[in-house]
This record gives sequence, C-alpha cells and structure tokens, in this order.
Amino acid sequence: MLKTFLLILGIISLLLGTLGVFLPLLPTTPFLLLSLYCFSKSSKKFHKALLENKIFGQYIKDYQEKKGITLKNKIIALSVLGVSVTYSFSKIASLHLKIFLIIVLIGVSFHILTLKTIK
Repeated sequence: MLKTFLLILGIISLLLGTLGVFLPLLPTTPFLLLSLYCFSKSSKKFHKALLENKIFGQYIKDYQEKKGITLKNKIIALSVLGVSVTYSFSKIASLHLKIFLIIVLIGVSFHILTLKTIK
C-alpha cells in the first residue's frame, strides 16, 4: 500500500514539476526531486525513466549531486521565469499578487544564480 501511495505521489509531483516549467508559482526542481524520491521507493522503472529523461534527466542528476546546473539551463530557467512573471504581472490587478510575484521572481532568480555553474 505504501508503494502505491508513493507511486501516485511521485506521478502527481512529476505533473506539478512539469507544470512548474511554465508557471512561475510552481517550483520545478523540488517537485522533480520529490518524484525521484517517491519513484526510488516505489517503482524502479519510473525512477530509471526519470533519470534517463531527455529533458529532465541530466538536470536532476546534476542538481541532486550538488554539482550545479549548466549556464544554458540557468539562462533558460531565468528567461522562462522572467517571461512567465511578466505575463502574469500584466494579467492580474491585485497589488498583493503583484508583490508576491516580484518576491517569487527575486527568490527564484537568487537561488538559480547562486547555484554552481557547471560545464
């Protein structure tokens, strides 16, 4: 029963992580790392598939091993974040949400920029 719960949690986390690529309020990396953990305890097949994924695999390995991320991935992450926040900022009227978006932009940008840059 625990394996089933972890498998479902891993799939949900993977879906949220994938959405996080496009939505600035959802962090991608923590959800992908949670998925990796859940799959490591519930499904070796899904665990291996996530680590070998063309899009996320190397990124997850590098981040998990505390190697950092490539300059290309930093640029992509910051660009997508900037575009997403700018678009969201233009579509909302609430001052509180705009302040929250600015805080998210600053926090996530700081985190990405402080990660080690690998080749």
